Amino acid sequence: MARFMCWLFCVVYFRFHVRGREHVPEEGTLILAGNHQSFLDPVFCGIALKRVLTYVARDTLWRFGPFGRLISSVNTIPISRDKADIAAMRLIIDRLRGGEAVCLYPEGTRTEDGRIAAIKPGFGLLCRRSKAGVIPVLVDGGFECWPRHRKLPAPGNITVWFGEILPADRVQTMTNEELADYLSHTLRQMQHDCRLKQGKQPYTYDTEPTTNV
Repeated sequence: MARFMCWLFCVVYFRFHVRGREHVPEEGTLILAGNHQSFLDPVFCGIALKRVLTYVARDTLWRFGPFGRLISSVNTIPISRDKADIAAMRLIIDRLRGGEAVCLYPEGTRTEDGRIAAIKPGFGLLCRRSKAGVIPVLVDGGFECWPRHRKLPAPGNITVWFGEILPADRVQTMTNEELADYLSHTLRQMQHDCRLKQGKQPYTYDTEPTTNV
């Protein structure tokens, strides 16, 4: 019931759209790596799929007890942003090796301006050690609806787009830098195409994506 209510709220309040759902396998080890636009990104990703997900969130969200218990109840793993959190990394890898799908945000924090930031260096190590395939997940519209300076979200259009999977065997051959570059480029290209298709102004980067709507 809670899942249905979240879905209904997102569809009505945000005019919620999903693309690429067919790229997500129904079972097996998988990392869903998304851009981080707002606090609602995990909700958007979770209700877009039938599959149960495990989430990763910064440990400071557990400071408010009731909220911490709430996000723990939906399979969320706390991780520190201030240090190399070896215990959390091991737990994430254990979950992945157990066949779970883990949703995480390798930028490490919400966007300041809607653009996709650099990927944290530990992301590649996590991918290789878990032997997981990686699916890039783009959320567009979340920043416009709920930027960092706003206390509550406003209505708007939200698109969640699941890209094609980067197979686990290919992940094993890539360095941390190659994985970070691949994910950054792919998410920025998806963002560019998504915004053009909706008639929005694409964000600008030092290296501009090609037009491929």
